[in-house]
Amino acid sequence: MSLKPTVNKNDHTQGNENADLVIVEYGDYQCPYCGAAYPVLKALMKEFGGQVKFVFRNFPLSEMHQYARPAAIAAEAANLQGKFWEMHDAIYENQQSLNENLLMRLAEKLKLNISQFEKDLESTKLAEKVDSDFESGVMSGVNGTPSFFVNGKKFDGGAQDLIELLRENAV
Repeated sequence: MSLKPTVNKNDHTQGNENADLVIVEYGDYQCPYCGAAYPVLKALMKEFGGQVKFVFRNFPLSEMHQYARPAAIAAEAANLQGKFWEMHDAIYENQQSLNENLLMRLAEKLKLNISQFEKDLESTKLAEKVDSDFESGVMSGVNGTPSFFVNGKKFDGGAQDLIELLRENAV
């Protein structure tokens, strides 16, 4: 399966914007497997960040994880204040206690403008962004989280396999 749509300006990226290697993660903020992959991906970016463009797309499995979608919307709201990755990281780092109160506490901790943040949480635009990420995952053949794509192709393996792949191919 290949990635649809390809990585574009609507995506959240980190690392080297012009890297030849593009890794896309479809993630759910409440998924324990995504939580386990998070420190591995942090290590990957620490080691290979200069060679990798890393993209995160929302894939909240709302039926199983009641806070996955609110968390995704909260990260999108933080993005409007330039703090997407900070919120993304903070949610995963506090995943065990994820609930609506936690999201507000994290917003305060990140020194977001809280009244703006609360207003943005209600925005249909942000809900649509989360839904469009989700739909792109469905079109790309994502059937669970985390799912990874490397240069547009579905990667059969987890975060640890990604690190091993990069280490094997390191120049």
